[in-house]
Amino acid sequence: MNRYLRLFNTIKYMKIKQINYRLFYTIRSKYRKFINFSYPFSLATSVAELKLQKSIDSYKSFDKNEFNFLNLSYKFEKEIDWNFIGHGKLWAYNLNYFEYLNQKDFEKEVGLKLIGEFIDTIETNKEGLEPFPIALRGINWVKFLTFFQIKNQKIDNSLYAQYMILMDNLEYHLLGNHLLENGFSLLFGAYYFNNSILYEKAKKILQEELEEQILDDGAHFELTPMYHQIMLFRVLDSLNLVKENDLFDSELEELLSTKAQVMLGWLKEFSYQDGTIAHFNDSTDGIAPTTNMIFKYALELGIDAIDVVLSDSGYRAINYKDYEFRVDVGEIGPSYIPGHAHSDTFNFELRLFGKPFIVDTGISTYEDNQIRLNERETQSHNSVKIGNKNQSEVWSSFRVANRAHINFLKEHDNTIVASHDGYRKFGIIHQRRFKTTVNNIEIKDLLIGNYNTGHLHISYIHFHPTITDIELLDNKIKIKDIILSIKGSKNLKLDDFTFTNGFNKLESSKVLKITFDNELLVNICLN
Repeated sequence: MNRYLRLFNTIKYMKIKQINYRLFYTIRSKYRKFINFSYPFSLATSVAELKLQKSIDSYKSFDKNEFNFLNLSYKFEKEIDWNFIGHGKLWAYNLNYFEYLNQKDFEKEVGLKLIGEFIDTIETNKEGLEPFPIALRGINWVKFLTFFQIKNQKIDNSLYAQYMILMDNLEYHLLGNHLLENGFSLLFGAYYFNNSILYEKAKKILQEELEEQILDDGAHFELTPMYHQIMLFRVLDSLNLVKENDLFDSELEELLSTKAQVMLGWLKEFSYQDGTIAHFNDSTDGIAPTTNMIFKYALELGIDAIDVVLSDSGYRAINYKDYEFRVDVGEIGPSYIPGHAHSDTFNFELRLFGKPFIVDTGISTYEDNQIRLNERETQSHNSVKIGNKNQSEVWSSFRVANRAHINFLKEHDNTIVASHDGYRKFGIIHQRRFKTTVNNIEIKDLLIGNYNTGHLHISYIHFHPTITDIELLDNKIKIKDIILSIKGSKNLKLDDFTFTNGFNKLESSKVLKITFDNELLVNICLN
């Protein structure tokens, strides 16, 4: 019964459009299987002469028939198995994205060989013919073919057929960044094939989705800094495309420019001084272009950030001379596609003197396993957990059922006070106050209501692996010259946790577990 209730509490947040398309695609798939339907994998077409400014180089992931994605390598001794899932589905997706075509100094002949191998085995390719890999591959092929000014009818006919498959399988059942990626790719297809049908569909998706998905303060609405970087990169690539090629109307240029400016503004405000990002939600390093790469590319396109105030994203950035503090006081978002959300309300990160000090534990996998579940649960973040109850009910790889809602938020005089109802099952509201000065950070937790739950109330503080000299004293933690003074604790305990420094990159580090009744005060003093 609990399983069905959890499913109901997940589905109830979805849009009717998502549910309808899930049903439609499921029924259509069964019918097409019954009638032995299959797509053509080559369609006669013609292409336009395109120009593109140099884009951001992709990370190096291919060398001498060895592929490296998500920090896992595999070398195909003979032909490439495009359905290889020995390293998981996301690795197989990356194999089919073809982002390696755009890595620095990639050889034209090698790219043509890889594309040829893909086309020759496309009929047996399962992973690569899903809509998301088609969308990303389409962008990467068009960029590669345009950069090298390649004219190859076999490739063009195959790519056009793939775009027809994408058009027939647009990800309306998922929405969010998936549908937006579909739109960006259709735009590249429209320009490459000078195709007005692809263009009109791309324009409709981009106009609707960019207006919804980019919040007023410039954040991407899935509230994952890594995906914000990825979506901003796509906006800039699309702007590059429409500015350099006069094939269709100019409506999208203005939209893309406006969104790029505000997204750059958010990224400028929220990134750390060295250009790295807080690892909130599904964020890690080595996947998206870095903030510095993005700003360099934007400058080359003549686009600059506009000033924004962090607001509806729920993220806050507090910067002083000696420290940078990042806070999450926002909702899980968006409600109908929370796949990259974690149970991490009131999470925070702290950098001292330009170095990581208190960190989010990060992500190491998207696979549906216990590791993925652990990395999304409350105890893997710098917040408070009651008993075995998460603030928000994360499950499977990308699901959230009941979730915490912010029911109070007030900001004044370097102070942020907020509360959430994620523990309403216990009759408790969790309130947290962040107060900052030049050399001091104060974090106060208050459990309002019936706090005699019979369960442990634990506040977690995760330290970066480089923080090793930790002294546990009475109601105090000393780390060199840094003092964490603690009032209201019943017990302090240093334990081990696994810090992730990228997909499949794990390190051991220390977490402070603070048990308390209903009120806790942690004071971080820099001198």
